[in-house]
Amino acid sequence: MFLYLLSYISLAIQICFVTIAIAAALYYIAELVEEYSTMAKKIISWMILFVILVYIIFIFFENFSWTMIICGLLAQAMHGAIMNNFPFIEFLSVPFAGSIVMLLVNHFLAFNYFTENHYEFSEVLAYFTLCMWLVPFALFVSLNANDNVLPTTTSASTSDHDVVSNYFSSRGKKQGIKSLFGKAKESLLPSRNKKSF
Repeated sequence: MFLYLLSYISLAIQICFVTIAIAAALYYIAELVEEYSTMAKKIISWMILFVILVYIIFIFFENFSWTMIICGLLAQAMHGAIMNNFPFIEFLSVPFAGSIVMLLVNHFLAFNYFTENHYEFSEVLAYFTLCMWLVPFALFVSLNANDNVLPTTTSASTSDHDVVSNYFSSRGKKQGIKSLFGKAKESLLPSRNKKSF
């Protein structure tokens, strides 16, 4: 009985360790995307092409419904449209909203298909990981990349300032996954006081 109780305590500790490891990995990947945004754009574009190729292969080798394949290809088209302005991602743009809608529709179609047809768990997980989560996850991690890119033009709302002063005045308003983890680090971890000798 005592070992059974210890297994639950051990499971809770393991979940904490896995969560911390995932958060650290996300922070590191966000740092890499921020530093190498041009390379990140190429890698995400290759991912989109890879997923399109996988959907085309599904037409010949799997019995997926045409709605699943067409919606999957449409989602990749939306992701490709987001990549036109990368690293600047506008949350109110049609491609961004369309990609979120297609992500929800694709999940609905996939859950319906895989509950009606028997596949191994590893095959279902492979479909979800490669065809549905890979590119949206990469785009989610790269949301922070546009915070540190120098602007090239001014918008209509900042017409009374020049480009450089507008950039430096808006630098404090960071949004994205890296700033989220930074705020979490500041609020959860104790700050170190410098010792004076």
